[in-house]
Amino acid sequence: MKLAILIAVIDPSLGGVLVFGHRGTGKSTAVRGLATLLPRTRVVLDCRFRCDPAADDSLCEECSKRKATGSLKSRLSPVPVVDLPLGATEDSVVGALDIERALSRGEKAFMPGLLARAHRGFLYVDEVNLLEDHLVDLLLDVAASGENVVERDGLSIRHPSRFVLVGSGNPEEGELRPQLLDRFGLAVEVATPADLATRVEIVRRRDAFDRDPAGFVASWAKQENRLRRRIAAGRDRLASVAVPDDMLERAARLCLRLGTDGLRGELTLIRAARALAGLESDTVIDISHLRRVATPSLRHRLRRNPLDDAGSSTRVERAVEEVLA
Repeated sequence: MKLAILIAVIDPSLGGVLVFGHRGTGKSTAVRGLATLLPRTRVVLDCRFRCDPAADDSLCEECSKRKATGSLKSRLSPVPVVDLPLGATEDSVVGALDIERALSRGEKAFMPGLLARAHRGFLYVDEVNLLEDHLVDLLLDVAASGENVVERDGLSIRHPSRFVLVGSGNPEEGELRPQLLDRFGLAVEVATPADLATRVEIVRRRDAFDRDPAGFVASWAKQENRLRRRIAAGRDRLASVAVPDDMLERAARLCLRLGTDGLRGELTLIRAARALAGLESDTVIDISHLRRVATPSLRHRLRRNPLDDAGSSTRVERAVEEVLA
């Protein structure tokens, strides 16, 4: 789970991470812990949508007008990790008319929603399999276009909204819609630890945090700083990681062996392997990278096989042993 999240941080174009597993296994804790690990990004000063001053093709209308008349001032800002609650309304997600300004000043003004706050960051949906269908449709539209369009209450607003979608849930509470499942780049399963030593260590750390939160955070500060530097270096290195033709062929063979629909499987597999190589300071992807990212990249893209009662992870692992030996 942690490796999949780090890979998505290195290369946001992967499409996000889906985490399914038992209750109480730290899924939400791990995702929300991202906020302190991510390097700060540069945003346009006083922009409601956190526009990137270096991106001419994805500026909001206000920033485009300001850039046409001069340079854009910018500042460093923390990367947002925004929660999308199950009970969220459509207005709170996409944005709506600012009622307070409308009543007090008689002005029609736009109040940005969660999609604006999550731009260039992470949008986290806990219990994603229980999300209302109309909100799922909204997320699919915006995730595909990278833009949020609001046409309501006399408002006509469009602004960039590119985010890494992270969802978690318990499969016992219902399945995810296929359209949304396909949008996640990586999917992982989390199970309750079965060995005694791991369970004892988890309880020990949790108890230490409860008794002295500040002291616990301070004791892990060096490790967090080290990981933060690895993430920053991995992002900088990503574009220079080479992908040999034989690795492309291996990825395609694996997807053919598993019968995945479309080409998203190969694309995700290569992107995830490249991000992993960048994270680990490697300059070329090889078989070891493909093997490590194969299961999270492909397990949620398999068709159901009535003649094979093995789980999707097991089917991917078997194919990996055959194709990526």
